[in-house]
Amino acid sequence: MTATSPRLKHEVKDLGLAALGRQRIEWAGREMPVLRQIRDRFAIEKPFAGLRLVACAHITTETAHLAIALKAGGADALLIASNPLSTQDDVAASLVLDHEIPVFAQKGEDNATYNRHVQIALDHRPNIIVDDGSDVVATLVQERQHQIADLIGSTEETTTGIVRLRAMFREGVLTFPAVNVNDADTKHFFDNRYGTGQSTLDGIIRATNILLAGKNIVVVGYGWCGKGTALRARGMGANVIVTEIDPIKAIEAVMDGFRVLPMAEAAPQGDIFITVTGNKHVVRGEHFDVMKDGAIVCNSGHFDLELDLKYLAAQAKEIKEVRPFTEEYKLKNGKSVVVLGQGRLINLAAAEGHPSAVMDMSFANQALACEFLVKNKGKLEPGLHSIPVEVDQEIARLKLQAIGITIDSLTADQIEYINSWTSGT
Repeated sequence: MTATSPRLKHEVKDLGLAALGRQRIEWAGREMPVLRQIRDRFAIEKPFAGLRLVACAHITTETAHLAIALKAGGADALLIASNPLSTQDDVAASLVLDHEIPVFAQKGEDNATYNRHVQIALDHRPNIIVDDGSDVVATLVQERQHQIADLIGSTEETTTGIVRLRAMFREGVLTFPAVNVNDADTKHFFDNRYGTGQSTLDGIIRATNILLAGKNIVVVGYGWCGKGTALRARGMGANVIVTEIDPIKAIEAVMDGFRVLPMAEAAPQGDIFITVTGNKHVVRGEHFDVMKDGAIVCNSGHFDLELDLKYLAAQAKEIKEVRPFTEEYKLKNGKSVVVLGQGRLINLAAAEGHPSAVMDMSFANQALACEFLVKNKGKLEPGLHSIPVEVDQEIARLKLQAIGITIDSLTADQIEYINSWTSGT
C-alpha cells in the first residue's frame, strides 16, 4: 500500500513503521563515526546548497545516514531503491516522516514499479546522481539526453555499475564525469570483502536456518566479494570450492587454500552455491541439471541475472515457497533446487545488508565523492574518475581514530631515504 503524507510526495509501505525505523537508524549510527563527522562538517559548510541530488541505493539504516548527511549539506535529495528486495520499509518511513526526505521504495516492488521510480528520480532533474548499479545513469543516457546538461556528475557504488559505466564510455555515451566509488581502497577492501562475506552468510542462515559446517559451498567468482564470502564460509566450517574464469584469481584462490574447479565439475558436488561475479548466467541449465537433490542456490551480486532462473522455471513442475525468501523448484527430473531471495541479493533480501561499520567507510566515500564533483564542476573530463588518494587515506585515518588505534609516521630520515636514489647497498 502506498502511504500519503501532506508534507511531501513519496511511496513507502507504511508511515506507521517510522518509529521502528528511527530506532534502527539510531542504532546503526553508533558504528558510523566517519560519516557522522562528515555530516557535521556538511551542516556548517553546505556544499550542496541549491543542488538537486538523486540517490538510487539500497534503502537501509546505513543509507539513511548517507541521505541525512547529504541533506545536511544542503542537497534537495530524493531516494529510490536500487533493488526490488533491498528496501527496509521502516527505514523508508522514517526518512519521510522524521527527515522529510522523499523516498520512493517498497520491499518487494515489481519491476514496473521499480522502473517507474527510476523515472520519478529523473523527474527530479538531478544535478548529482548517486547510483548503485547504474540504472539511473543508463536510463538518463538512453531516454533523457536533454537532462545531461543539468548534470554535474554521478557516483557509482558497485562493481556491476562500474562495468556498465566503462561500457558506456567505450561507446562514447558517457559524456559527463562519474566517480568510481567502488574501487576506492576504503570501499572494496572492506565493504566488498568483510561486508559481503558476513552479510551473505547472514542472509543464507536467516532464509534457511541450516548448518553451514560440513557443507560444500561453491563460491562463483573470486573478486573481493568472492574472497570475503569464501573466507567467512570456511570460518563457519564449510568446505569451500571456488570457480573462476580469471587465471590470476584462480591461482590466488588455490594459494588461499581453496579448491578451484570448473563449474561443470563443481555443480554435482555443491550443497550451496553463491554467485558473486556481476556477470550473466554463471549458473545455468547444464549446472542445474546435475546438482544434488535439494541443492541451494543464491546470489550476492547486484543483479539476479547471475542465475538462469528462466531455465529453472521452465524445468520445474512445481514451485513453492517453503520459508520466507526460500522457494523450492521441483524439477521434471525428480530432483529439487532451492532458490533464495528470488535470485536477488540474498544479504539484503533475507537479511539487513552489510554491517554499519563497513558501510561507514563506503558511504563516507560517497559523500566525499559528491563534494569532489561539486568542487571540480566544469574541470573534470567525461568518463570515470577515481577517488583522490588523499580522500581515501583521510577516511581510513578517521576510522582508525574513531576506534582508538594509532599508527606510526615516517621519520624525516625515512622520508629523505624513500625520495632519494643515491643511497643503496
